Amino acid sequence: MGLRESPYASRFLGGLDAVVSSFLFPSYWLVSQLLALQQTTAEKQRQPCPLHALWVLLAGPLLLLPLLLLAPCSLLAFLVWLPLQAARRPFAYQHTPSPCPPQPCLLPGQGKAFAFVSANVCLLPDGLAKFSNLAQTQQRAQHIAQRLARAAQRPAPLQEPHARGAPSKQKYGATDSSPLGACRSPPPGDHRHVAVQMALDGGGEITAVFPPHADFLCLQEVFDSQASARLRRLLSPHYAHILYDVGLTGLLGCSALKLLNSGLFLASRYPLLAVHYHCYPNGSGEDAFCAKGLLCVQVQLGASQGQRIVGYLNCTHLHAPEADAQIRSDQLTLGLHWAQLFQDANQQPGDIVAFDVYCGDLNFDTCSPDDAMEQNHEIFTLYTDPCRLGPRKDKPWAIGTLMNYLEIYSEAVSTPEKMKRALEQAEGRRKYLAGPILANGAPDLSGPRGEGRRIDYILYREHPGPAELTTTVEKVSFITQLATCSDHLPMGLRLLVTSVAKPEEIDFVTIIQTRPALQAPKGPTMALHPAGTPAVPLAAVQELCCASRSAKASAFQQPFRRGVQNKGLPLGTILLSQPQRALVGESRACYKPCR
Repeated sequence: MGLRESPYASRFLGGLDAVVSSFLFPSYWLVSQLLALQQTTAEKQRQPCPLHALWVLLAGPLLLLPLLLLAPCSLLAFLVWLPLQAARRPFAYQHTPSPCPPQPCLLPGQGKAFAFVSANVCLLPDGLAKFSNLAQTQQRAQHIAQRLARAAQRPAPLQEPHARGAPSKQKYGATDSSPLGACRSPPPGDHRHVAVQMALDGGGEITAVFPPHADFLCLQEVFDSQASARLRRLLSPHYAHILYDVGLTGLLGCSALKLLNSGLFLASRYPLLAVHYHCYPNGSGEDAFCAKGLLCVQVQLGASQGQRIVGYLNCTHLHAPEADAQIRSDQLTLGLHWAQLFQDANQQPGDIVAFDVYCGDLNFDTCSPDDAMEQNHEIFTLYTDPCRLGPRKDKPWAIGTLMNYLEIYSEAVSTPEKMKRALEQAEGRRKYLAGPILANGAPDLSGPRGEGRRIDYILYREHPGPAELTTTVEKVSFITQLATCSDHLPMGLRLLVTSVAKPEEIDFVTIIQTRPALQAPKGPTMALHPAGTPAVPLAAVQELCCASRSAKASAFQQPFRRGVQNKGLPLGTILLSQPQRALVGESRACYKPCR
């Protein structure tokens, strides 16, 4: 049975909620506009302080008076709204039938790549967004939705083998596009995308555009309902399944009154099989008024011999105040427990798990000394962070994802391309990314600033199961396309999931013909897989290695895989790795499979 779209089980309750919300909205908007009278740094540059003070004196009373007049009506609507939340499911679902559904994952096969984007987009009510030095929430929501929709329209990149030569001299890859104004659209049809050379173990790039054709979007801080509606309207043609308005509000389910939802927003190209949300019970301070929690989703990716191929997404936003490390650590522990309970409850016998991703704004970094508790949490033993080498140590190409909010509107980072160029330089990262901080929130000046505070994560793990799968990180992206529109850099992760053929399932080939220099002697043969690749006599390959003076011969020094006697092959039969097959192929021998 599919998911119900409305968070209410009856139309009456849904209609009542809409009516009550319409009575609450004027007061909500007036409070937001009162708070929005404070200025961002960009507004301070455009409007001198005396003029702004005069505007506050005029606008303040004009906003405050209707707020007071509406107070009795708003209070009555609020008293109706509170108990109504007890009947509400903690998420809403939007399904838009897609004319072009995604290609299903098939096993066994050549592998399937899945692309994920996680971003804190800071779409709060205007008044609250000002505390992050951001304004114009509705315009920013429109811009963000357009950029994500534009990226979704671009075709997915073709699968390319990883480079095996010397690494590139560039520390970061580059993605190019035409110059953009802040929060302005590029010329139609301008989708140039320059590929980057990746390291063998997965590398990183700074890119000025969102990765093309992402399969899953996991957004945080989509608190404003109008902003959420803009996102849904522009993303629904590309993402058939959207979860929004996630979280418990009111007095139920969590430890305190929740006035805002969790801010989580998830869009998927693939069908959703199961969804569950948990609210963290230990929020404090200003974070206690929003329903931060963990959103767990099971998606249907395909089928293999009657078995479901599924994936798991866990999206979250942890407690923010820097001094509350214990709260964040407890939330991580709860999140791991809830994710495992969700998977145990929704897993069916024989399920093949293609991926298990845990992502979001975790609000701790890898460079601040007072984040040691979170940096050493067990989540990093269960999940893999593709950017991390160990506690307080990232891979050389990883950079911070939190901007220095006072520098958001600086000319050097005012467009995606300018920000990309600035962050490719060490000096730019030191100036425009937030540096390490202490528990009290003050800058940590005792050590090096490093590459900035990376507080946004996309983690993954592999699952044992009936099919042996391997996960390879193809690309990690630090995205600058939301320049001036968010105080975070979105992150992208592209995973390649491939099936590993078991020895008893390999189609072996035998020699039919070789050139004279490689006539088959008596003795064990070397078998290559899969079917259609050549099989070469072991002695002939050894002879070829001895004759070779190139470095390629070292490929044969790797340990060989042995032991397939159950297929009736001679003792000593060997399976070659990819570099070994490439070397044998240079013998120009003529082979064809045995039928």
